Amino acid sequence: MKSLSVRLRDKFLPEGGKLRQFFRKTNRIIHGIKFKNFIKIIKLLKTKKLKKTMEIINKKIQNGIVITPYEIWMSKNDPTKEELEKQRKHKFKNNPKISVLVPMYNTPINFFEELVDSLINQTYFNWELCLIDGSPNKNKEIDNISKKDERIKYKYTGKNLGISDNTNEALKISKGDYIALLDHDDLLPPNSLFEIVKTINKNPEVEFIYTDEDKITTIDKPRFNPYFKPDFAIDTLRANNYICHFSVFKKDLMTKLKGERSKYDGSQDHDLVLRMSEKTNKIIHIPKVLYHWRVHEDSTAKSGGKAKPYAFEVGIKVIEDHLKRVGLEGKVSHGVTRGTYKIDYKVIGNPKVTILIPNKDETKTLKKCINSILKLTTYKNYEIVIIENNSKEEKTFDYYKEIEKNKKIKIIYFPEKEFNYSKIINYGVKNTDGEYIVQLNNNMQLLTPDWIEKMLGMTQREDVGAVGVKTYYPDGTIQHAGIIIGLQNSVGYIFKGLHKNAHGYFAKESEIQNLSAVAKYCMMAKRKTYEEVGYMNPDFAIDFNDVDFSLNIIKSGKLIIYNPFVEFINYATKELKDSKEKQNRYNIERELFNEKWGEYIKKGDPYFNPNFDNKSDQYQIKT
Repeated sequence: MKSLSVRLRDKFLPEGGKLRQFFRKTNRIIHGIKFKNFIKIIKLLKTKKLKKTMEIINKKIQNGIVITPYEIWMSKNDPTKEELEKQRKHKFKNNPKISVLVPMYNTPINFFEELVDSLINQTYFNWELCLIDGSPNKNKEIDNISKKDERIKYKYTGKNLGISDNTNEALKISKGDYIALLDHDDLLPPNSLFEIVKTINKNPEVEFIYTDEDKITTIDKPRFNPYFKPDFAIDTLRANNYICHFSVFKKDLMTKLKGERSKYDGSQDHDLVLRMSEKTNKIIHIPKVLYHWRVHEDSTAKSGGKAKPYAFEVGIKVIEDHLKRVGLEGKVSHGVTRGTYKIDYKVIGNPKVTILIPNKDETKTLKKCINSILKLTTYKNYEIVIIENNSKEEKTFDYYKEIEKNKKIKIIYFPEKEFNYSKIINYGVKNTDGEYIVQLNNNMQLLTPDWIEKMLGMTQREDVGAVGVKTYYPDGTIQHAGIIIGLQNSVGYIFKGLHKNAHGYFAKESEIQNLSAVAKYCMMAKRKTYEEVGYMNPDFAIDFNDVDFSLNIIKSGKLIIYNPFVEFINYATKELKDSKEKQNRYNIERELFNEKWGEYIKKGDPYFNPNFDNKSDQYQIKT
């Protein structure tokens, strides 16, 4: 009997048809394929981009080349010739002039000609390309290429002023309403400026726009390594210049910023964008790949920064100066990977920190938790408050008597006969007096001695509502590196199961960043934050209470920060729910959560790019 997939093939792909012929060539794909995946293929092949997709796949298979997820993504998302032609005919209400600034120095002729062509081929017409050439010798070929289009302004200075001052010289000859920054060896896809202007027309108040990007070697080879970015996130930006390319500034804003600053050459763009963030909040991220970063032997894209190691040291100075300007104190140092940074914010004063640990008959793990805190914690002004919740074992109460001898530990008794995590935490907050509250699970083992200082320095900031940490399972894989809303049909932990010594997408698991939510396993917040958002919601007795709490904080206008430099081991089971009863309860609370936060889920988590598959917790590209 024929397999289901083969019968479907016979039904949808009749003998003699082009698609049937295509599948005959790639017979190994069709046999044994899962039903749901076959349907996905059929749907893809029926789209208007069928021919393009087939050509790419067929060519790859014939040459024995593996097709990457990004190539599939490009086949579905890159504009077709018809779409580009439609853009060329489109009439905007507002047609601002975009001045593209390019500082040049010993620019390779082939790269330069491709750059110029990428501007000439734009589907939006009102632009100018402002070139400042600081090369030691004038190249006639560059001069001739610059004359390809009257919108190109080329000025040879004969002296290298450095990347910042050369850019500023280009700014002086610009006449545009908006200023865009482009490197002399990179490229813009033909729809780049069209999408920028489309965004300006929809949001006339916007002052800064940035886009996603990818990398390219030569124009005849596939693009690769796409960087799909989150919406604007100040802590993420302080940890790494994730904005990078393509940056577009309103001319008035760029005038206020006075261009780039040569003392920060190497990290001049990071400095410029941080200064931008201090002047405006009218920032829009376009989640489309509108910039191709050239990879060659001397580029930062190729070397990972080895070509310009000085840039990382300058980067520390850039962030330090930014912190001073915004009135924050912190020690800036290098992060886990090149070009990333961590900030240990200074703790102001000596506020009391209350660590709340709910417990019911978990003596073994509770003992491990408390011993690790007492042994490692370097901050002095803290207390551990065990919230006893209907324990029954005698050894539990014997242990309580033992640990209460320590002045830093006390036991309070939750009065109700049910387990409701939200009520328990609220009871703990209301019956203690610490200015800062840490929610901590009883199965956690501390790994980071200065954990309170690292969390407290962040939480003390006026713009911060809560801070979460990185947790591992006992086998060394990640349990929690932040939470994404809308992941896996509700919420999901990102990088779950990734080994602690491995890196996920752009090493995001190892960078300080803003997220929509962090887990209750270890979360710090101000006492007044609980009061301002109405405490934790008792409707979420077991699950989703931490995410609901986080989103209420976001709604109040405060930030959530994930700090991977605070680490714990969580001795919890990897199974989500180990009984039908627990699974049913989880489903009920998930439906309640989805109903309450449906608009947030529908709109999409601002810290999770829509080009990622929301069924994966590993930042996989949506194909």
